[in-house]
Amino acid sequence: MPGTPVDTDVLIVGAGPVGLFLANECARRGLRWRLVEERASQSEYSKALAIFPRTLEIFDMAGLAGPFLEKANRVTSVVVVTHGRRLAHMEFKPQESPYPFVAMVPQDVTEKLLVDQLLRKGGSVEYETKFVSAAEQRDLVTVTLDHKGTQTTLQAAYVVGCDGAHSAVRHLLNLPFEGAEYEDTFLLADIETNDSLPANEMQLCPSELGPVAIFPMSATRRRIVASIQKTEGDAPSLDLVRKVLAERAPSGLEARGLNWSSYFRIHHRQVARLRVGRFFVAGDAAHIHSPFGGQGMNTGLHDAWNLAWKLDLVLRNHGSDELLESYSAERRPVIRNVIEITHFLTKTLGTPSKLAQVLRDAVIPMVSRLAPFQHAFVHRLSELGIAYRGSPIVEGAGERFWDDSLHGGAGIRSRFLLIFDSSADPAFTKAAGQLADSFKDVMELRALGGHGITLVRPDGYVAYSAHRSQGAPALTAMRSVLERQLGTVASSS
Repeated sequence: MPGTPVDTDVLIVGAGPVGLFLANECARRGLRWRLVEERASQSEYSKALAIFPRTLEIFDMAGLAGPFLEKANRVTSVVVVTHGRRLAHMEFKPQESPYPFVAMVPQDVTEKLLVDQLLRKGGSVEYETKFVSAAEQRDLVTVTLDHKGTQTTLQAAYVVGCDGAHSAVRHLLNLPFEGAEYEDTFLLADIETNDSLPANEMQLCPSELGPVAIFPMSATRRRIVASIQKTEGDAPSLDLVRKVLAERAPSGLEARGLNWSSYFRIHHRQVARLRVGRFFVAGDAAHIHSPFGGQGMNTGLHDAWNLAWKLDLVLRNHGSDELLESYSAERRPVIRNVIEITHFLTKTLGTPSKLAQVLRDAVIPMVSRLAPFQHAFVHRLSELGIAYRGSPIVEGAGERFWDDSLHGGAGIRSRFLLIFDSSADPAFTKAAGQLADSFKDVMELRALGGHGITLVRPDGYVAYSAHRSQGAPALTAMRSVLERQLGTVASSS
């Protein structure tokens, strides 16, 4: 930020997957950043696991997908089974994405891959460094950090709290964490199994004793998430896991070894806003929800992806305050939807009501065979259906955009793409070129067949689209959309 005496553009607090991904994005975009983490090292546990198709597309646009694809176990179907009866078998192969599967990658591996990529970019994590306090002035934030008992201060243009459910940044901002806690205790176990279940199949197991979800990490390694009425010991034992599987899992599955396990309580909560001045929160610092559906880490990674390009443009004097404010406006409806879906799934799979169980077990087989239901299920779970309709910086549906030109980390970065039909007439082509020239620092012109007129944001979502027959009026509307989020600096350049 020219003329501003700051030590770093973005201070990121918390080096879980969300903070690591945001740091990678800051590095890719050439921003100055620091990443601090109170722990002494990265997580050694598998924790979050599922990476969905839209997240893989985002990793691809960020130039990170390759290592994850090498490590992933690919899941292409979801089965609902209870008391040995298969209620549903749904294919998970969204054809509109180059990644028609769920990539199962343990969180410790995810973190290692992101750290490795950060090191390749010349960055690092500042471990054993605690965020103590911060105070905002007009154009910067003064932050106090503690590294092994020694306190230091720095000045940052922006601070992003990616520091988990007990976020120090969120507490500093006095942001209420609105929602509630589930009554049940849950167990999480990473186990070695036999190969009786397909490695490409995830199982959801409704039960009056509580729901169970089984995520395959390989043919003989699985993640078990289950609600339980009573804990036994400090952490779930192999015998307890075997008991839960015998009562509720598909027959034939054997737990042969326990890699690690834990008990946890789950909540469904979110903050009322994700931005306070020069502070932002993302990931578990901003929202937590049931693990059924595997949406938590993905939602946090999408937070970072949504925020990174906006910080980038503002720090380069090409963005308005409305652009920063749109982070909260766009992400909160998505977060609310994730919480509603995972809450419904948790309650439906584990209802104690006999009548509700009978209805559930009768309805699921019927609706799961319907093509519209299958499409909606995959579209929601894959996160390909995420869109930003109603955003203050979008005209229209704000849907995802994808084509092969976005691959690999350089296909889209800090520039809007003005995409128009390659068969457009010369007069329109000239007018489109003139619009691109007026935003030359933040826009790239691309001629692609069959795309009409489309303005794609730096995060691969559509800010505006029209049929090519709308011609000049469409370009005028597009200019208005751009000026609303970029301000007068970009439009006069």
